[in-house]
Amino acid sequence: MKAAVIVFPGSNCDTDCFHALRDTVKVAVEYVWHKERNLPKVDLVVIPGGFSYGDYLRTGAIARFSPVMESVTKHAGEGRAVIGICNGFQILLEAGLLPGAMLRNKTLEFICRHTWIRTEENLTIFTGKIEVGETLCIPIAHGEGNYYCDEETLKALHDNSQVVFRYASREGKLGDRFNPNGSLDHIAGIVNKKKNVLGMMPHPERASEELLGSSDGSKIWNSILSALG
Repeated sequence: MKAAVIVFPGSNCDTDCFHALRDTVKVAVEYVWHKERNLPKVDLVVIPGGFSYGDYLRTGAIARFSPVMESVTKHAGEGRAVIGICNGFQILLEAGLLPGAMLRNKTLEFICRHTWIRTEENLTIFTGKIEVGETLCIPIAHGEGNYYCDEETLKALHDNSQVVFRYASREGKLGDRFNPNGSLDHIAGIVNKKKNVLGMMPHPERASEELLGSSDGSKIWNSILSALG
């Protein structure tokens, strides 16, 4: 398996993702600058967190037009794996690779802390090594992580088993007090219909080693490695 981490001006989690993949999961990985029009031959594309283009206009709104996104869109359209984390999730929404939009957090404040997310689906590239209902301790760090979509889209997400992660208690209980940003239906991560593109607000790369306070994020990376070899 080989992975590429896309780097935009303002990315600040690219090195974290690179480290998690190379040093924790032990896979070949390389950086790809946003102005590149062609991706190297890779199995996985990672769009990392940060503040691409300073989050001007809307989060991800400018990055969506970066030259590299043409190749990322083609890569996804061919059924190959893409994961967008935090700002990467926002970019995937702006690019139309995932449905919905991001709003400001319900508190209108930037939130940076560990959260618990419940695994809703494991028939995906990204969750094959995780049990349905299993909770993961993974941190968030965002000001616009309040996922929103209309009722028709939400129904389609559930009908097609596209909701992968939801904010919950450590025991897996759902409730507003466990939802840090007001996200609709407590959604923390979704996939596209083909289930080869994942967007999630929590940062698995920041929870890939016990030294960081949790290694639960490594379950996502290992699921990808198991699926893609």
